[in-house]
Amino acid sequence: MNYRMIPLLLLLPALAHADAVQRLNSFFQGTASMRAQFRQTVLDNQSRRVQDVTGSMQLSRPGKFRWDYNKPYVQLVVGDGQKVWLYDPDLNQVTVRPLDKVLGSSPAALLAGSSDIEKTFNLKDVGMQNDLEWAEVTPKDKESGFERMLLGFKGEQLAEMELHDNFGQTTVIEFTRLERNPKLNPQAFRFSPPKGADVVGD
Repeated sequence: MNYRMIPLLLLLPALAHADAVQRLNSFFQGTASMRAQFRQTVLDNQSRRVQDVTGSMQLSRPGKFRWDYNKPYVQLVVGDGQKVWLYDPDLNQVTVRPLDKVLGSSPAALLAGSSDIEKTFNLKDVGMQNDLEWAEVTPKDKESGFERMLLGFKGEQLAEMELHDNFGQTTVIEFTRLERNPKLNPQAFRFSPPKGADVVGD
């Protein structure tokens, strides 16, 4: 299986003086869809940069999302509500897994899952840093694959997220041009393997 980068994806804003946890809850209760540009940087356990990619993302809750990676390589991840598809054009390979196995208590569940995030995550306000208000999210399920995630807000807008996995690796995603509740094309969340592609997985 190609594992250049499957976004363990992947998040979060409501009152003028609300803390980050309130903003996070407000975001989930008031956001049915989302669209943004992103830059994703991965650091190893020695804080050395091992990946730097850019692209665009869309989500339609619950369970539907699309991450298009376009620089320095092309890769596509689509959640159609039942399955998650990872397509690597360079390898002409598709990896598919059931959505419930990919989501669970993962960052993808946080972003595209239920609005009642406190059922599966513990939330904590961790204050201001670098002009952003930060909320810390930790999974109640210790088998989730990540240790904690930090979500940074500028005003009522999600600006950044920082994922710390169980292997000491950190993934930082910076969002720009973020839109809440845009009208999205349903076709964006459908995927059919290209003819001749090698399909692996469940």
